[in-house]
Amino acid sequence: MDMADQTTPPLLDPALADAADGPVVLAARLHQLGKRRTARHRHARGQLLGAHQGLLRIAADDLHWLLPAGHVAWIPPLLPHALLGADGFDGWSLYFNAEACLGLPTTPRIFQPDALLQAATTRALRWPHPPLDAAQARLAGVIADEIAASTPLPLALPQPRDRRLQKIASVLVRWPDDLRNVEAWAATSGLSSRSLARRWQAETGMTLSQWRQRLRVLLALPRLLAGEPVISVALSMGYETPSSFINVFKREMGVTPARYGKGDGGD
Repeated sequence: MDMADQTTPPLLDPALADAADGPVVLAARLHQLGKRRTARHRHARGQLLGAHQGLLRIAADDLHWLLPAGHVAWIPPLLPHALLGADGFDGWSLYFNAEACLGLPTTPRIFQPDALLQAATTRALRWPHPPLDAAQARLAGVIADEIAASTPLPLALPQPRDRRLQKIASVLVRWPDDLRNVEAWAATSGLSSRSLARRWQAETGMTLSQWRQRLRVLLALPRLLAGEPVISVALSMGYETPSSFINVFKREMGVTPARYGKGDGGD
């Protein structure tokens, strides 16, 4: 499904989101019972998105970033992007004006917020849209500093452009425990196994196996943060043993699933 083709009312009035000046920070909340799709768009303000519950897919260029619960995403000003929220997504956004974005990252990133950023954003979400007072402006500066100092997590998943490969990717997103190999997928897509493997590598920069492993790790994140046992997550993702999942997870994230589930995102 092409996320750019969908239309849903924006979180924030486009005139406000596209105003480079005005209040340092503008806040918006979202609690969605069904799926939410926002067409590809861009705005003059930088956007910090957070997820309390559910999973948000962010499409920017040929990358899809998965924003799981307990994480935040930074989208710099004027970057074209589209959004797809899963059923029951509960999240929020803070929009920073152009001046506040001057020292912030110029590329998108997803990271795990520390206690300071969590507390600061919770307070900022209660602010009205009129200009901030001195105390609020200082707190907005703290949030900006936290964004600038954040460590990006490897939560980007390059998306294939070939529609036949996109169908495979869509199936794996829905059923990450699907264990079919390149030969089996080739038989269902009208490609030779060699052609499929070559196309997948060329379009994503990964082998199909590597892509599937990254996907499984991304889908596991919100479940681990919710306290689900590592063995349960591992088996549901198609791993024969928890140790296999632990090895892949640690290679991708730098920490074990157990440490990650306790809120330790590593250095």
